[in-house]
Amino acid sequence: MTTNADERRVLDAVPTGLFIGGRWRPAENGATAKVEDPATGEVLTEVADASPADGMDALAAAHAAQPTIAAMAPRERSEILRRAYDLLHERIDDLALLMTLEMGKPFAEAKGEVVYASEFLRWFSEEAVRIDGGYQVAPNGQTRFLTIRQPVGVCVFVTPWNFPLAMGTRKIAPAVAAGCASVIKPAPQTPLTMLAFAQVLADAGLPDGALNVINATDAGAVMEPILRDGRARKMSFTGSTPVGKLLLSQASDKVMRSSLELGGNASFIVLDDADVDAAVEGAMIAKMRNMGEACTAANRFYVQRGVAEEFTAKLAERMGALKVGRGTEEGVNVGPLIDAKGLDKVTDLVADAVAAGASVAIGGRAQDGPGYFYPPTVLTDVPVNSRLNHEEIFGPVAPITVVDSADDALAAANATEFGLVNYVYTRDLNRALHIAENLESGMIGLNTGLVSNPAAPFGGVKESGLGREGGTVGIDEFLETKYVAIGYSG
Repeated sequence: MTTNADERRVLDAVPTGLFIGGRWRPAENGATAKVEDPATGEVLTEVADASPADGMDALAAAHAAQPTIAAMAPRERSEILRRAYDLLHERIDDLALLMTLEMGKPFAEAKGEVVYASEFLRWFSEEAVRIDGGYQVAPNGQTRFLTIRQPVGVCVFVTPWNFPLAMGTRKIAPAVAAGCASVIKPAPQTPLTMLAFAQVLADAGLPDGALNVINATDAGAVMEPILRDGRARKMSFTGSTPVGKLLLSQASDKVMRSSLELGGNASFIVLDDADVDAAVEGAMIAKMRNMGEACTAANRFYVQRGVAEEFTAKLAERMGALKVGRGTEEGVNVGPLIDAKGLDKVTDLVADAVAAGASVAIGGRAQDGPGYFYPPTVLTDVPVNSRLNHEEIFGPVAPITVVDSADDALAAANATEFGLVNYVYTRDLNRALHIAENLESGMIGLNTGLVSNPAAPFGGVKESGLGREGGTVGIDEFLETKYVAIGYSG
């Protein structure tokens, strides 16, 4: 449990300016933006609010730093990332408290995110020294092929509010490992965590200008000129599908390499031969991680009729036992949603489902009082055509639809334009393989409710995105392959 003094100390220690070219500075027009505590609705602090001119300054700083970071020895880049990893662990309590204050997640869960975020630094510190190339004899024996992998160049990152540290390290770490300078725009709801992380990287020895952080409430006005300028060669975005499509269209103007991790509509399938207790445990992780505010969150529950009653009763019992409150309080499991807009969306989705015939097993009504709290909710008999089964909920709501067969579950799971992740619980290996191979998503959680891992490739298909982050392929997004033909006379 924290005190007001702890909170004030942590907030006062965070830089609140723009981080451009290795120094902190105000916005060129002096503009600031408020950062709110979603648990109380109170203003925590104000940060510099970048203008388009500030954005272009950040791009210029990254472009100037690009030759420096590209020329650094791989081991030197690796050691910067490793030092940053160590610093995150040294500062874990302050970073976690900062995240809880601006985003709302419980303090213990925020500490878990710091650990998760740090693993991208450690993983890519190891990948930095493993960037390879090749040498090959041409089929006719008269030429030699040399392949070189080089940094793609300046990168532009836009990150969401739900994982304000991990979504940054997942992009920044491979960029640094590959030798790319970058500009990052964090979400306006949660800029403080990224500002604190920028200081971590500076303290770890990252060259000036190799990372530039710009907070901007008018993201479109600031980001579009950067993407259309031509000096940046890579764009990576995590967020909603509509915004991702817009950024992709802007990046196409200069044929920028693009990575997109967009919306999800994950199904959670429980077949009649599943271990129900294990499925409930997995559902709690897949649904309630980050209060359900995750692109990987289980969005639609398709439960086979033979185990539907047992699964529903046990899930409702577990959900009902969770403690809702401010994330700094002792024993809290569920914090607030991010803002009034997020709360209104969840409220409307539940109301739509109930009006269409769904029943409320537990929860189902927003809490009164300050903050944006919504209780853990389980709905049953959810109509297939309800909005809950077609829109990303981003809240602690589990809508359950009963199905008669595994094929029915598979068909329902694939009936969406999204394809990020799906979860399946079954003890039959053949059924598991059949469903996993036929689900239209980039990731599958088979008898587990957690798929995210820095050592694994993260990403989706269809309108859930392009490219992969993490794993051995994660650094490929930041490297270009150059081919050198060498004449050979024998």
